[in-house]
Amino acid sequence: MIRIPARLICAMIAVCASGSIALHAHSGIVAQSREGEERRSEREGHHRGLFPRFAGQAVLLCMSARVMERDRVESWTESRSQITILGHPVELKLIGANIVVIITFTPYMRHGESREKFLVAQGQIWTNTPGQGMRYHASMQTIPLEFGETIFFFPLGPVREDAASIEVMLTMYPYEEE
Repeated sequence: MIRIPARLICAMIAVCASGSIALHAHSGIVAQSREGEERRSEREGHHRGLFPRFAGQAVLLCMSARVMERDRVESWTESRSQITILGHPVELKLIGANIVVIITFTPYMRHGESREKFLVAQGQIWTNTPGQGMRYHASMQTIPLEFGETIFFFPLGPVREDAASIEVMLTMYPYEEE
């Protein structure tokens, strides 16, 4: 693990032989249309008053994902925040022409005095490489973190100059109703 202002977390997998990732223009982190944003606002409004009985168990996960092509040019980006309860997963889906990436982050906090916080990150990746067919890779990592600390998760493994990469930036905050 490399320690810089944010932590870098890598899952290991070989990138497609072409070295690029082709995401559909309309695809994204759980694709959101204006209608989807309205439904999300209704859901978040629906949560108001529900969380007092889960005091101290709700967290806000702020996530930003992007695709960097071989030339280090950002070809796609999407951000979202989601409220969840400790022990309940939040899923990111990225769907492209030759790749499907599903990442599940589940936040936890230890009981007792330490109240240590950590995420369990599960990655599933399907790639379709011409001449090689479909490949599947799964990974799971436990990531200790503090509220407000930013981590970077690379589901395709470490960034390489000769290949495209997917980068997910995640920060966890305690949820507080206004």
